[in-house]
Amino acid sequence: MKKRVLALVLMGVMTTGLLAGCGNQNQSADNQSEDASKPEADNAEADVEDAADEADAPDVSDADTSDASSGLEGTIDIFQYKVEINDALKAATEQYMALNPGVTINLETVGGGDDYGAALRTRMQASDQPEIYNIGGPQDVIDWEANLADLSSEAWIGNTVDGLLDDVIKNDAVYGMPLAIEGYGFVYNKEIFEAAGIDASSLKTYDEIDQAFGELKEKIDNGDLKEQFPALEAVVEYPAKEKWVLGMHTGNIALGQEFANCTEAFNAKEVEFTYGQELKDLIDLQVKYTSNSDNAAALNAVDYSMQAGGGLAIERVAAIQQGNWVYPIIDEVDSEVAQKLGIIPLPLKGVSEGNTPVGVPMYWAVNSQSDENEQAIAKDFLNWLYQSDEGMQIVVNDFGFIPPFTNYGDAKPSDPLGQAISEAANAGTIAPWVFNGCPTSWAENVLGAEIQSYLGGDKSWDEAIESAKQNWKEARQ
Repeated sequence: MKKRVLALVLMGVMTTGLLAGCGNQNQSADNQSEDASKPEADNAEADVEDAADEADAPDVSDADTSDASSGLEGTIDIFQYKVEINDALKAATEQYMALNPGVTINLETVGGGDDYGAALRTRMQASDQPEIYNIGGPQDVIDWEANLADLSSEAWIGNTVDGLLDDVIKNDAVYGMPLAIEGYGFVYNKEIFEAAGIDASSLKTYDEIDQAFGELKEKIDNGDLKEQFPALEAVVEYPAKEKWVLGMHTGNIALGQEFANCTEAFNAKEVEFTYGQELKDLIDLQVKYTSNSDNAAALNAVDYSMQAGGGLAIERVAAIQQGNWVYPIIDEVDSEVAQKLGIIPLPLKGVSEGNTPVGVPMYWAVNSQSDENEQAIAKDFLNWLYQSDEGMQIVVNDFGFIPPFTNYGDAKPSDPLGQAISEAANAGTIAPWVFNGCPTSWAENVLGAEIQSYLGGDKSWDEAIESAKQNWKEARQ
């Protein structure tokens, strides 16, 4: 049976239940616990076969193929965090405005090295609140409930991959549209590893990665690769200035093994850091192979742009902890380097090795405080962007997204990172994505900050973890 890449991505995701997210909340802000059910293996295998059968023919019957004007008039603001798609999203708004001459869309992007959550809180205190913005998991649904329009009646609801709306459902209302399906690991330059005689595609365990990185470091330090890669100075760049990288993504590797899914994290009154030592090992591994291995505190000044565009893209380093979202940045700097990229799974030593975290990073939300006309424009734009033929091409080809909808037919990622995430999902070698179940801003501004303190020498690892544990406990009271 021929199976399309996108269908396989979704099958792998649904079979393991890792994108099922936080489940149907139907609960109040007191965070009452719910039991998270887990599918049995036999049922999972049956789900794969059922999904495969349904995937044999593209289903675009629910797509909006009309280019006709909506007839709407007015101005809306979009306030979003994904810097990687800023230009493509700007172009998309211009295409929509060309189809709808009475509509004006203003776009503002705050992300990358900036704290989107803090910026959103500031923006929402102003008189000109955005009509479209981003939220994460169930904690954001509680925090922003007064500003969330119910999207339950939107046409795209029925085309959403099963389970992807669970994080943004409360009292049977849907408050968010999934942005994309993403995954992350060590994004690496295949050509550099091959030049060093290392088969990076086979690396899975902590010890294998440590050994391979060590061999590459030796060749870099000896100048063996200087002629072919004159700018190469280190194996890894770790942007510790970015608390979201530290607390949300690196931290998730351990938290995703302590909590089975987002629901468990959201309902947990305490975090134990069951795998705190293994998390430290993963952080230390990355530090060891940077050019600041002898001065970890210096990494607290390394930001996203230095890691990606100023690191991997110019072949100054061979690998970075990032995800398939980084492809447009690398491609913009050097399209040839972008085509050499692959993903090595991030290892939690002896616990989870060879698995790639896959999930929905954020959701689009519509501001219920905007007037009805503005809400109508916002909803129409999102529906056009993700469900029209023209919009689907933008989402897949221009944004480089793995679409979170089932009616994209043969659409599939064309870049090597999107393909790598698709392959991991197909193989079932994926791990939970649970940080959106943490207390408000905890992953980034608490755990991320504590890891910075550890790297800076201000706290021991045990002190940093104990502080993060206490903060979680206080937030859940």
